Amino acid sequence: MSCSSSSGSEEEDEGIDSYRKGGYHAVRVGDSFAGGRYIAQRKLGWGQFSTVWLAYDTQSSRYVALKIQKSAPQFAQAALHEIELLSAIAAGDPSSSKFVVRLVDHFKHTGPNGQHLCMVLEFLGDSLLRLIRYNRYKGLELNKVREICKCILIGLDYLHRELGMIHTDLKPENILLFSTIDPAKDPILSGLTPILERPEGNANGGVTISVIEKKLKRRARSAVARISGRRESMGGLPKPKRTVDGIDMRCKVVDFGNACWADKQFIEEIQTRQYRAPEVILRSGFSFSVDMWSFACTAFELATGEMMFTPKGGEGFSEDEDHLALMMELLGKMPRKVSTLSPLPLVRQILQLITHFYIFLVKQIAIGGARSKDYFDRHGDLKRIRRLKYWPLDRILVDKFKFSDTDAREFAEFLCPLLDFAPEKRPTAQQCLQHPWLNISNLTQSELKSESSVEKVGVGMSNLQIKVGK
Repeated sequence: MSCSSSSGSEEEDEGIDSYRKGGYHAVRVGDSFAGGRYIAQRKLGWGQFSTVWLAYDTQSSRYVALKIQKSAPQFAQAALHEIELLSAIAAGDPSSSKFVVRLVDHFKHTGPNGQHLCMVLEFLGDSLLRLIRYNRYKGLELNKVREICKCILIGLDYLHRELGMIHTDLKPENILLFSTIDPAKDPILSGLTPILERPEGNANGGVTISVIEKKLKRRARSAVARISGRRESMGGLPKPKRTVDGIDMRCKVVDFGNACWADKQFIEEIQTRQYRAPEVILRSGFSFSVDMWSFACTAFELATGEMMFTPKGGEGFSEDEDHLALMMELLGKMPRKVSTLSPLPLVRQILQLITHFYIFLVKQIAIGGARSKDYFDRHGDLKRIRRLKYWPLDRILVDKFKFSDTDAREFAEFLCPLLDFAPEKRPTAQQCLQHPWLNISNLTQSELKSESSVEKVGVGMSNLQIKVGK
């Protein structure tokens, strides 16, 4: 969770049980931090480790996101790690142009529940998850998907190539738009007047009252939704139309609580389930390419409104095995071994052999991970899920999501290399930024036909060819 106006769980509150020694710090509107520099305005969200508040920076006269970590030692250690990574990100990008969230400040704050590490981050808007929900899971226009993908890839290229950092938890929830979907909820766009002192009548019990109020409001919203649903099913009022036109699609990668340096990995099980790469499931090691797999899953979700993989455990098989089966149904059978060197000049062969020595000599995908034997037999087939229904990506886009054949083919050509079972074969973020799909202009089908019809024009008897653009 990070600096969004919709960070943390959007369904439930954090409750009051964790507001105790070692837990959350109870914040009230108007509370000051860092010697009075930051003034709390309203809560933005919460996570397992922290709460996030909109705050006003009296020094810069700007709104920021104040992330307050739980005070127990393990949470403090996690915060120090995140601060280290965010500091490196900020130091390498002084102009904040790499589409990665910027750390403004960090400090310690002492309260009744202990000492809390605090991070001050730039204020950003809603998450891509909120955007997908706002669009009622219909999928965005491909040109909007392209715009978002470019921002994410620039951010990943910076993290991977320039910093040597792996995000490890890329997903729509961890990518935030520059501003909120509803301008009225954006403190900058709405011209919100900052609160500079604690309002009267809020001396005690702010957390408890806030939680109770939110629970009551949530129940009221659920009741209204049920009534509205009944009315609609009875031919009553239809849902109001929503449009994403006018929403700034620029976005930044956020939440580095689980990120790591490529050469200092500390856990094997990374990534949120639906965006998890096969090598992570099989425990065969990971690198930057895990972020590229998650990126492909995110791009698919933006374009279709649905997750690419939603595995579930069943009778006789685990969630992991179902996940692998879903991957194979989409991408084909997982190869047992990485392919050998393709014909290349001798020097390049030698360099590639040295660079990927362990990959080309000993690495096996379906049977090479620490957990591979749990799921695959010696032939590379799943042990407990035997009948797979293959449905390639381009056909899913056409048959299920009603893409045109051209759009489906071009989008699949962009995504499929990112979903290669062999991690080292996936293109880098830098390579993806050069892909033709990201640079397709917004032309109508009639314009495309018109353009192609004038590429070659027969002039008189000479058959002179006139090429467009020359």
